[in-house]
Amino acid sequence: MKLHGYFRSSAAWRVRIALNLKGLAVSQVAHHLRRGEQREPAYLALNPQGLVPALELDDGTVLTQSLAIIEWLDEVHPAPALLPADPLGRARVRAFALVLAADTHPLQNLKVLNELRRLGLAEEAVIDWARRANTAGLDACEALLEGVPGPYCFGPAPTLADICLVPQLGNARRFGVDLARYPRLLGREAACQTLAAFADAVPSRQPDAE
Repeated sequence: MKLHGYFRSSAAWRVRIALNLKGLAVSQVAHHLRRGEQREPAYLALNPQGLVPALELDDGTVLTQSLAIIEWLDEVHPAPALLPADPLGRARVRAFALVLAADTHPLQNLKVLNELRRLGLAEEAVIDWARRANTAGLDACEALLEGVPGPYCFGPAPTLADICLVPQLGNARRFGVDLARYPRLLGREAACQTLAAFADAVPSRQPDAE
């Protein structure tokens, strides 16, 4: 399999974590987002949306959208499970993950920030926008974990929730968010950081890291 991504993309970061947890090896193909390589015709032929990640399977099938890729991995390679066995537990994990992947990350990704710059916002205002987007999402996630036992987001093993949380905290740090207000989230992140699957997926350890 080939994982098309970019070292700093939090969506690609999620898929790297999932692949590592499953013990699956892939070759990585980098598309430099800041240089616009994701808009080149060859990549658009794989992913017409022009976003990363995309997972190219051995038979040439291409999967897009990080959460769809991760759920496919979980169905095809069920151990270790990335979603709880019970329907209520799965709903809670998915809801937490979507707060970050659907309602937080898209507001502060490079495409949106560049559009704000194109519209004439000062750089300070652009960064403040990203900071506020992260804060709103993390505030909600901190509240969602009230009374939920750890050490991971929803119990004794990492799930899709942790896979989304760790990259989003990485983004929040880049934008200068004060994370001290999130003791539950930081505790879950610390548990994840003890696992090689998470440690090996960080941007600084990727072949295209700058």
